[in-house]
Amino acid sequence: MTWEELLALAAKAGENAYVPYSKFPVGAALECADGTVFTGCNVENAAYGSTICAERTAAVKAVSQGHRDFRRLAIWGLSQDYCYPCGACRQFLYEFNPQLEICCTRAAGDWVVRSLSEFLPYGFRF
Repeated sequence: MTWEELLALAAKAGENAYVPYSKFPVGAALECADGTVFTGCNVENAAYGSTICAERTAAVKAVSQGHRDFRRLAIWGLSQDYCYPCGACRQFLYEFNPQLEICCTRAAGDWVVRSLSEFLPYGFRF
């Protein structure tokens, strides 16, 4: 699967975002080593701490289906800057693959690819 195809799946997932507070939809598409892709969107809640990001939604769906071998992640958002994963998502994903490739988009339509270890150089695992 190409980055463009993975980004298209992330954008499609973003259409389902529940964002009554921020009005900022985010979609994610997580590819596992066997090629299986799990998508997710952000889901907000009036109790803000209960909100879940698109990246973690996709990851939780993958783990719940027996997949822990994350390979690539595409994140779609409509921000002026690239839609990078938040700190909680960075550490959450680090648990599964510190070298995960992450592709981030922005409203202009362009994108960048970085490894998770670039986003979180001192993440931890037990």
